[in-house]
Amino acid sequence: MPHLTSATPGTASTGVRTGFGIPGYAHPLVAPTEWGELTRPGTPLHWVVLNVSSGPGTRPDPHCLEAAGRLRNTGVRVLGHLDAAHGARTFGDLISEAHRYRDWYQVDGFLLDRCPTDRAALPEARRTVTALREIRDGAHIVLGHGTHPHPGYAECADQLVTFSGPWSDYRWSQAAEWTADHPPERFCHFVHGVPRGHLDEALRIARWQGASTIYFTDRTDHGGRTDPWETMPGYWDEIVSRIGTGVSE
Repeated sequence: MPHLTSATPGTASTGVRTGFGIPGYAHPLVAPTEWGELTRPGTPLHWVVLNVSSGPGTRPDPHCLEAAGRLRNTGVRVLGHLDAAHGARTFGDLISEAHRYRDWYQVDGFLLDRCPTDRAALPEARRTVTALREIRDGAHIVLGHGTHPHPGYAECADQLVTFSGPWSDYRWSQAAEWTADHPPERFCHFVHGVPRGHLDEALRIARWQGASTIYFTDRTDHGGRTDPWETMPGYWDEIVSRIGTGVSE
């Protein structure tokens, strides 16, 4: 088992239900099965990210509008994907894209992918999140750091993605000590390359590190050449069954 340092034994028994945060499937025309499966009754979804074309695109896409509408009609949050990497988008670009997501797809919030992690970038992150909340009342904001950021980021968003990467790293990962001061619903873990035989171990790691929003897949990034989140894991039915019924130790 990995050496875990941040969570206390009580974290694993808080009663918080684990659910999926979908980082963003491929376009609905390319991945119709994936988008269709998300509306199956009983699927434990916390939210689904919509990434039309490296953002909202240049005009409304009817296929994405239909997919997002089906999810929202079942009560599932749909988040617009914004690339927050330094230099990728200016503040004005991000806000303009957020407006298009709201106007065209009625999104319920935003995932700021590749969000900075250092303390120096925290004021700009706060500025961005404040503006996003003004665009969409009640917006659900997820900061996609992919690793543990400065703890101050936890004060300006609803959730933080504190792990995004391969199973080979995740199984030996450690949670930052400051995360134990927050409930599991504040943290998300995205892990690719998880073998079917290690699903139980991966779920235990998520619980003991205090993350209730997860996405595990057996797809890999092939050394950074492909997006492992674009397609559904081969064991989708199995993991939905395990999480949907509650996973016990």
